[in-house]
Amino acid sequence: MSNLPFIRFLDRTTPPHIVTLVLITGMSALSMSIFLPSLAKMTAYFDTDYAIMQIALSGYLAATAVLQIFIGPISDRYGRRIMIMGALTIFVIASIGALLAPTVQTFLFFRILQAAVATSLALSRAIVRDIVSQEEAASMMGYVTMGTALVPMFGPMVGGLLDEAFDWHAIFIFLAVAGFATLILVYLDLGETVAKGGVSFRDQVKAYPELLGSPRFWGYALCSAFSSGAFFALLGGASFVGSEIFGLSPMWSGIALGAPAIGYAVGNYLSGRYSVKVGINKMAIIGTSLTILGLGASAALTLGGLVHPLSFFGFCVFLGLGNGIALPNVMAGSISVRPHLAGTASGLSGAIMIGGGAALSQFAGGILTVETGTLPLQLLMLGTAVLSLLSVLFVVWRERKIT
Repeated sequence: MSNLPFIRFLDRTTPPHIVTLVLITGMSALSMSIFLPSLAKMTAYFDTDYAIMQIALSGYLAATAVLQIFIGPISDRYGRRIMIMGALTIFVIASIGALLAPTVQTFLFFRILQAAVATSLALSRAIVRDIVSQEEAASMMGYVTMGTALVPMFGPMVGGLLDEAFDWHAIFIFLAVAGFATLILVYLDLGETVAKGGVSFRDQVKAYPELLGSPRFWGYALCSAFSSGAFFALLGGASFVGSEIFGLSPMWSGIALGAPAIGYAVGNYLSGRYSVKVGINKMAIIGTSLTILGLGASAALTLGGLVHPLSFFGFCVFLGLGNGIALPNVMAGSISVRPHLAGTASGLSGAIMIGGGAALSQFAGGILTVETGTLPLQLLMLGTAVLSLLSVLFVVWRERKIT
């Protein structure tokens, strides 16, 4: 990262330290997954249906997708710092609201409001692209997201432990405290990375069709959507699979949900280590191929009659490994198509990625029953992984055609 500007930790006049980028990105991942082991208990607490309670995930993801469409352009104009601080403030308030909610409708309102924290996820990518080149951005994103992989690895475990030690309310107390601590860190450390004056809305509108008309942008964006779609499908069905099919406790369901994050951490390290040398397209092909290999093996074992938590959750390590390698590279590619609109591109690609994830998570929960077992979810994840590989191969084909 030879072109990095001078950075001093806890000095908001300079760009943020990598630790700050890891934590603000991690808050979004934490909020997404920490409560999942408690979903069945929360359904009973509010005396509602599992499909209704699952809106806590799919509705959160849908709100995240819509939000990112607007966050990118606004941050390109007014800056990253103020948007992230505002989002964290809303997140803390929403966490307290969810904690105190007397009905499922009130809970879901505040839960969806928590999606404001996804601003940090989208803008952390834009911040990286603000300060380094495309290849260096892929490498730096690999290191940033390697750190955030620890959050979804331990988040469900922490959530399951809090549930068993107290009850599910303790999870939202934890989120409120963590959100407030992150807000203080951002106030002290995150310096503005957008050039003074930003990009006017008029200039963005004029350039937007150029971004949308780029086949490379769509190839990268769809690759990230399908790659992450397999993971979101897992999130949508994992609670049912763990509790109803395998009979796991909230704590063990949380541990099982950490399996993809182990692979994700390793994949992010490999991305950070080799993206500059190997190139973003080759790294994306390697990552998506590894995902297909692991999910294909898991589905084959189930078809062969081996149904066990290890054969299901264990092979999800490959899902995390593949995504950890592929996602930083295709994200760097999508926001580098038009570098002056990094925030807009990050927001749009994020909206495509998360919007698809919302649909897949709700669909995954709807197709699973005790009678069907895990196979429908495994085939759904495998299918989306294949589409992610085809998307990045389209980018490669397009680049060769142009040259």
